[in-house]
Amino acid sequence: MPAEVYFTDLKGKSGLNLLDKVERLFERAGFASLINPKDLVAVKVHFGERGNTAFVRPQYLRKIVDKIKQAGGKPFLTDANTLYVGSRANAVEHIETALENGFAYATVGAPVIIADGLTGRDYVSVTVDLKHFHAAKVAAATYHADVLMAVSHFKGHETTGFGGVLKNLGMGLASRASKQVIHSDILPEVNGEKCVACGRCTEWCPAGAIAVEEVAVIDPEKCLGCAECTITCNQEAIAVNWKGEPDVIQEKIVEYACAVLKNKNGKAGFITFVVDVTPQCDCTNYNDIPVVPDVGILASRDPVALDQACVDLVNAQPSTPGSRLDLPAGADKFRGLYPQIDWNVQLDYAEKIGLGTRKYRLIEI
Repeated sequence: MPAEVYFTDLKGKSGLNLLDKVERLFERAGFASLINPKDLVAVKVHFGERGNTAFVRPQYLRKIVDKIKQAGGKPFLTDANTLYVGSRANAVEHIETALENGFAYATVGAPVIIADGLTGRDYVSVTVDLKHFHAAKVAAATYHADVLMAVSHFKGHETTGFGGVLKNLGMGLASRASKQVIHSDILPEVNGEKCVACGRCTEWCPAGAIAVEEVAVIDPEKCLGCAECTITCNQEAIAVNWKGEPDVIQEKIVEYACAVLKNKNGKAGFITFVVDVTPQCDCTNYNDIPVVPDVGILASRDPVALDQACVDLVNAQPSTPGSRLDLPAGADKFRGLYPQIDWNVQLDYAEKIGLGTRKYRLIEI
């Protein structure tokens, strides 16, 4: 049976502006029914890297927050810390960046809580028993929340072809160390020129695989590949590896999305903004010209159907003059951006493991 996906375009008029339309989407998708009085509601959003301006505007989040409060919920905005070194690698800088990008309480009406804690070590191990992972380390605040509302910005992505709700959940709410494991199966290595032999990494290695001599040394026979050492080293002496196969990375992200949603049966909703569809994700410290004109805003309780609908709507558009693409309406924009990546992998795998269906019915409101 096809899933219901609700859609509104970006046309506004007196008495019906875009903020009104966000409220209508929330109502028509039935998200209020997910929330019981006093439920803690995690609103997963990307706050944008410092210098990036393509993220979902805080004013939209305010309307979602207001609707959650009207339903009796207690919302908080959240995201997990990044693996790469940017402006969101720890909770202090992450919150500072969120505030700089407009996500202050006065604007959004809810506090910002970084889901995996100060340095990315607040997580819960969730058993999934899937192809790549037996268990997944999920950011604690979202795991313990009663309800999850994922607000995603749809755009291109250099590793997965596109980034939608599955990536927002799977990569976005993985612990910092798990982000390394998702990106690569290569074991970490120590850069002897950077290592100061402080021993900090040995304290966090769960396998006892690291010894400190003149520099830290990792025993490959004992190493689990958990990547805790990569986020522990203050000298950045233990390298982050980004060498993963696109198909495998997509499947790993989907397995983490499965872990994120495992205890949220009937308690999760998804809203995606198909605006400013940039070639790259909001983790870059800049954003390029959108590759297609703005499309609209969508909502569903099925994350797979939602991502599929967003792909179809983007591909139905002609490319934006002056952008990185010069493709007609109907052409695959994401294969145009990243020919080596088959973005279908994430949707096929998500459907296979029961996260949702690629079949949908688009309901315009």
